[in-house]
Order: sequence, then structure tokens, then C-alpha cells
Amino acid sequence: MIYLDNSATTQPYPEVMDTYRTVSEYYFANPSSLHSLGGKSEHLLTRSREQAAALLEIEPNEIVFTSGGTEGNNLAIKGAAFAYRNRGRHLITTTIEHASAGNAFAQLEALGFEVTYLPVNSDGRVSFDEFIKAYRKDTILVSIMHVNNEVGTIQPIEQIGNFLKQKPKTVFHVDNVQGFSKVPLHLKESGIDLCTVSGHKIHGPKGTGILYVRKGTQLSPLFAGGGQEHQFRSGTENLPGICGMVKALRMTLENEREGIDHLMKLQQQLFDGLAKIEGAVVHTPKHFSSPHIVNVSFLGIKSEVLVHILEKNDIYVSTKSACSSKESGASGTLTAMGISDQEAEQAIRISMAYETTESDLGVFLQTLTEKVGQLKTVMR
Repeated sequence: MIYLDNSATTQPYPEVMDTYRTVSEYYFANPSSLHSLGGKSEHLLTRSREQAAALLEIEPNEIVFTSGGTEGNNLAIKGAAFAYRNRGRHLITTTIEHASAGNAFAQLEALGFEVTYLPVNSDGRVSFDEFIKAYRKDTILVSIMHVNNEVGTIQPIEQIGNFLKQKPKTVFHVDNVQGFSKVPLHLKESGIDLCTVSGHKIHGPKGTGILYVRKGTQLSPLFAGGGQEHQFRSGTENLPGICGMVKALRMTLENEREGIDHLMKLQQQLFDGLAKIEGAVVHTPKHFSSPHIVNVSFLGIKSEVLVHILEKNDIYVSTKSACSSKESGASGTLTAMGISDQEAEQAIRISMAYETTESDLGVFLQTLTEKVGQLKTVMR
């Protein structure tokens, strides 16, 4: 099997699953229980929080464990908007956010908030100048993803964050689900107040995530309940998932430098190979892009057809974002970049992990070249 859909989800590390099973079996008690078994679970939860904080170079009380990227984005966006609505009702985001962010802003608009959606250029990147023009005195929240989940474009997070450091009444949220461990981003230095990370994108268990909440930042909780996670996220903690995710976090960050270098070589291998295939149009920019994603259209060939043909050869890629892949119509990200609906409907996303090999890509490119050629012959 050649798995090239890592932006949708990654295969959990075996060590992560070992941790998940062990914690499930021996630390099953509720961390909030007063008895000794509960105390052991609470101790393990505290230790996991401290380990995650050390890895991210933040404070333990700045970590909120969540169920993943969707919950993290909703808690950050809605929670900040509701908490600071007395300061103003203007919000800024982009036209190419993940559905979990974009739909959250649509809901806030329906409740009376005003949202400015920053456009992107042909590379899928927002303009810092356009952001400055959009910023207002009553802007209470800016939310921009670090790395686009479909084409891999990196946004000017540090530049925007440095500007917002001088605007203490504005909260800055970054969706870092795709960029984490692929494009380095220091939370403190970048002026970020809220940051979303998902466990299953870094070889951890599904249903796990972290929301970084900078000390002093307020959020209105989405869930009413027992007040777990510093009152921000009520509900009994998923201790096996949290421990597994923290192990995945450590293992991933230990290999980050070598992993990114490896991904950069793989991405160049893809760029070179795709350039030799007739009708291939690459949408991922060669500059300002994460090294693990390449988005490409094959003119005249529907993306779904190509995905299923590759699957028959035990090769797995995707079309658009996994959360939107079953929806009909062209990718909103690609059309926002100025790509026609027809061409956007012919795009596939190739996404790699540290474990992807040059041999994997060699077989993939050879198979892809053959299948695209066969399809074009049939269609002539």
C-alpha cells in the first residue's frame, strides 16, 4: 500500500496505540473521582499536560485538551467572539479556511457579527496589506489558518501576529492543524493567542486535540458541565487519547527537523515527476508552501475517476479536504485562487508524511503516468 492522504489522517504510531491500550486498561478511572484510582488518573492527566506544554514551549495551564481540530476551531472562534463581544463585533478571516472555521464564522454572522473575508491571490496567499486595510478599531478576533489543507500555502502568520502584538484588544487565532510539525511556528514569538492542533494529523488517536489558550485570553465555553479543562471544556477527559496524543506529539517533534528536510525532497520529486505528465497543472505554489502537500489537476480527467483508479492499484490520494470530499462541486479554495470550476473539479491532493519514501513516490508517479495516459487515450 502507498498511502498519500496524510492531510486527511495519519496512521497512528504503534507506540501510540500501545499507550492507548495500557491507559485504557489500567487508568480507566475518572480523573475527577476522589478515590485513589481517580487520583492516579488525575496524576497521569497532569503529567501529560506538563509534557505537552514543555514540547510546545508554553505553560501547562495554557493547554486545553479537545476532541480535535473541529472542536478546537469552534471553541476558539465562537468562544472568543462571545467573550469579547462587548469590545466590538468585527471579525477577520479568509475565504479559504477549513469548514470548521468557515462555518463557525457563518454562524456568527447570523448572530449579528460582521465578518471580513480576506481574498487570496493565485497562490492561495492573503496579502498583509489587505489585512491592514481590513483591520478596524472594533476588530475583536482575527482567525487565519497557518497552512491551507488543500494546496499547502503558508500564510503570513508571523507578520500578522507582530502587528497584532500592538493591538491588545484583538485576539489572534491560528488553525495549525495542517502546518504543525511541517512548518515551524513558535506560539509565543508569533503573537498568537489561540492555536488549534489535531492529534490524528500527527500519528495520534482520532478524537484528540489541543487548543493553546494564551494566559489571560478569555473564552466563552461551548459546553456547560463540570468545568474541566480550566472551565473552558467540560466533559470527562479522554485520558487514553490524551496520553496517546502526547506520545505522538513527542515522537513527531523529535523527528521534526529531519522529517521536514525529507518532505522537501519528496515534494521536489513530485514537482519534477508531475512536470513530465501531459495535462498536469500544479496548484501548490513552489514558494510559501508546506512540503507535505501537492495539489494538481489533470486536464480532462475527473478527480474522482483518478482517485478510484489509483485505489485499484493500492495507492491512496484524495480530492479536496476530507471533511468536504463527499460534497459535490468544485473546491472553494481552488476557485478562490482564480481556478475555473472545471479545472478545480479535476484536482487531486497528494499529501505525505515523514514515513513516505522516495520509492513510494517513484511507484506512484509511474502508475499515475500510465493511468493518466490510458484515460486520455480512451477519451480521445
